Amino acid sequence: MKSLQEIIDANPEAETFRFGDSNKLCDEILALVRAGKKTATCEALRVYGKGGDEMPQVGRRDVALEWDGRPAVMLETVEVTTRRYSDMDDEFVAAQGEFRDLEHWQKGYEAYFARNGGFDPDMELMCERFRVVEDFGGSNV
Repeated sequence: MKSLQEIIDANPEAETFRFGDSNKLCDEILALVRAGKKTATCEALRVYGKGGDEMPQVGRRDVALEWDGRPAVMLETVEVTTRRYSDMDDEFVAAQGEFRDLEHWQKGYEAYFARNGGFDPDMELMCERFRVVEDFGGSNV
């Protein structure tokens, strides 16, 4: 198994991140990514930029980590858009793979954003589509 340092040395442009805000949520989301059910994600736009995370870029490969910091999967960004929370649609929700429908997504993300800096229905979101390039748990895609 490759170490995180080996992966970053081979992909110096790569950012590292964790899905979710808890070990349980991270594990659930990574399972969906590995199964091919999750091909999109979103985050509050406020976490990117000055002093925050690097915005995803089309073509860049980033490393999603297990909650404990081990490399989980390498993802390649295939699309980045922004939209307001209130403008989310069924098609993008379906690509996220975690939710039954738009209403289920709204409940889950309202709670997530409330826990992580505040919620506003007019807040801007970074919406990313990705593909799995490598699963560091053992299988290449």
